[in-house]
Amino acid sequence: MAPVLTAAQNVGKRGQDQPLTGALPGLLAESGDARVEKLLQGLSAERPVLIAGPTASGKSALALEIVARQGGIIVNADALQVYGCWRLLTARPSAAEEAAAPHRLYGHVERDQDYSVGHWLRDLRAVLAEGPRPVIVGGTGLYFMALTEGLAEIPPIPPEVRAEGDALRHGDPSAMVAALDAETAARTDLANLARVQRAWEVQRATGRGLADWQKATPAPLLPPEQADCLVLRPDVDWLNARIDRRFDQMMAEGALEEVRAEWPHWQPERPSARAIGAPELVAHLEGRLPLDEAIAAAKLASRQYAKRQRTWFRSRMGAWQTVKLL
Repeated sequence: MAPVLTAAQNVGKRGQDQPLTGALPGLLAESGDARVEKLLQGLSAERPVLIAGPTASGKSALALEIVARQGGIIVNADALQVYGCWRLLTARPSAAEEAAAPHRLYGHVERDQDYSVGHWLRDLRAVLAEGPRPVIVGGTGLYFMALTEGLAEIPPIPPEVRAEGDALRHGDPSAMVAALDAETAARTDLANLARVQRAWEVQRATGRGLADWQKATPAPLLPPEQADCLVLRPDVDWLNARIDRRFDQMMAEGALEEVRAEWPHWQPERPSARAIGAPELVAHLEGRLPLDEAIAAAKLASRQYAKRQRTWFRSRMGAWQTVKLL
């Protein structure tokens, strides 16, 4: 039988890969599972925990179990789960899950609000000042890198530059790539147009390349040696099957109705409109795609997103403790 939702993890030294099979059904809440016990025994109840992983890999379930056993608060590190207009499509914790443990930085941002990694880091600083041990969980690698490596203090981008960047992104993205300085271009994922636009806007607004700004990055808010850093690495076929099942579940729970409620406010250039599945379901509501094709396209977009996440985690989180899911 195929594993469901999430598996437990390796219990070797940090950085070693010790795969586990036979994932538990539902949340990691079956207290008798030895692998869960070994994971928890390896975590200090005093140290912050960081949990990164691709979409649908079971990060939130693991975070909830850690807090249920050891205490603390769950803090969001997903750039789309910050938006209050989405719950189902972004797989935000349910109301019942939020009632079961303290959650922070979920659904606190309006759909049209400008919210960057800098905003998140400032919000997180306030959360950390509250005192309880944080379990920080999400799939946005840039958030984790800003947290553990520091973030360059770049001035805000003027609205007119942002508008120009939006126009180029949709009309001539190659022009943005060509305008980047060589060092910034070499350090940017050029297939990720959001990252390209950010780099272009910084250069346009400040006259300095993003790479140059990053050289002056201050000390991180939470150095990795002060936390238990976990990165989930699921088997690709297992994850892809889970992504498809999860989207079917989202549809059954009302994802189309969620998009329909957002449709009157829909502006595709907004960051909040990047929720996986939203553009595809809007296309259906607008009569441009049959529902079955919209669902298939959303599942494909989710699998592609997970692939980009896995690539990022491999390249940037090699020193994190690997949790292999089979």
